[in-house]
Amino acid sequence: MIDHPKARLAILISGRGSNLQVFIDACASGELEADIALVVSNKPDAAGLQRATRAGLATGCIDHRDYATREEFDQALVDALLPLQPDLVILAGFMRILTPVFIRPFYGRLLNIHPSLLPKYPGLNTHQRALDAGDGEAGVTVHFVTLELDGGPPVIQARVSVVAGDTAESLAERVINREHIIYPIAARWHLQGRLKLKDEGAYLDGDPIPPTGIQYHENLA
Repeated sequence: MIDHPKARLAILISGRGSNLQVFIDACASGELEADIALVVSNKPDAAGLQRATRAGLATGCIDHRDYATREEFDQALVDALLPLQPDLVILAGFMRILTPVFIRPFYGRLLNIHPSLLPKYPGLNTHQRALDAGDGEAGVTVHFVTLELDGGPPVIQARVSVVAGDTAESLAERVINREHIIYPIAARWHLQGRLKLKDEGAYLDGDPIPPTGIQYHENLA
């Protein structure tokens, strides 16, 4: 029997790395048959780097302030990741707008998580925007990264109800709990070869995924 090497993940962060921790735990528990090959931050003081170091992971910092253009920064990211041949690149709170220089080499194996029910509220301040609009629910979307900002095909969404007295902070707290559930699911589908990005959109098990993604429920496999 031949032992197949585990899939390799690269994870990009800018902050505390709460979603990074979810992937650390998922890899350790066997929920994901993968190893984290590298954790990279664009901020040298990102708390997530310390989290990764404590877990024994390789880390790097590529400070965007050291580069004159977004393209030069993105090329430095490519140079750091390509030699690792990652099967999947995970954006886990990576607060940079990526250019085609980075997206094209990893196209189809690049996932992001966004704290809204895309296509609603791309960009920032998503929870406050949902409250200001009087929405009855908010949520989070895992999507493929394409050349359109927060516009890649959704893979999976999780919804939470907006309740009386909610603030952006209280809503964010409930949403992030759902983030931690659905992001590893999407990654697992991809590593199993079930999730694909095609010209027409995202597909799971050969079937097109709805424009707002697969809706999370507790029995989702």
